[in-house]
Amino acid sequence: VQLQASGGGLVQAGGSLRLSCVASGTIFSINYMGWFRQAPGKEREFVGGINGSGGSQYYADSVKGRFTISRDNAKSTVYLQMSSLKPEDTAVYFCAAAPGGVLGLREYDYQHWGQGTLVTVSS
Repeated sequence: VQLQASGGGLVQAGGSLRLSCVASGTIFSINYMGWFRQAPGKEREFVGGINGSGGSQYYADSVKGRFTISRDNAKSTVYLQMSSLKPEDTAVYFCAAAPGGVLGLREYDYQHWGQGTLVTVSS
């Protein structure tokens, strides 16, 4: 299984950005897909996730109401739409897949990881 994340970049505070993560080598729809982020000097943290059908999402409190996760199973792609970005959202963002199809909040809940894409929010 390979995950390829993209879409990171530099954005001003208050702006928006959409990250994409394309999966290959798996039956995409069976996977619970999660997004994590890691800021400099900090541990990786869970941002949010979406179930296989796309009908249920879960978000960390820090991003709730600002970030939206969606997926297109026909394209084997999961998205992270980020709005009202803050400097504290600056981090490397990772997508991850859990073939068990169950929500997981911890890194060890996910078996496959993308390489990460850097998001920098300037003040």
